[in-house]
Amino acid sequence: MDKKIRVLVAKAGLDGHDRGAKVIAAALRDSGMEIIYTGLRQTPEMIVEAALQEDVDVIGISVLSGAHMTIFPKILNLMKEKGLNNVLLTGGGIIPDEDIKELKKIGVGELFTPGAATTKIADYIKSWCKTHPKN
Repeated sequence: MDKKIRVLVAKAGLDGHDRGAKVIAAALRDSGMEIIYTGLRQTPEMIVEAALQEDVDVIGISVLSGAHMTIFPKILNLMKEKGLNNVLLTGGGIIPDEDIKELKKIGVGELFTPGAATTKIADYIKSWCKTHPKN
């Protein structure tokens, strides 16, 4: 039996709206993934620490607050510091196209905006994990 993909879903910063994150978490769980949901108002440090403790394959961040250009780079830097080099950082929310391009340039994975099909998100994660297997 294949190991389940472990995905940490987190809401970073002061953003208090988590309906979308819960919908994505449920859809990923329904597609066969194991989900760890951290809840609201997580700091980048808390998110990366949880990812380490839970030995996840993927960190998915939901950002609706406009702080994506601060949060994603901070998490990415902490991941590098902690040796999470083979963990996908992905996510979504209200993120302008030009910011998505900049974040992808620094190493963030695909970013999904409102209305993205949950099957597309699940397929992306499965494909990424297949081409980046953990030891």
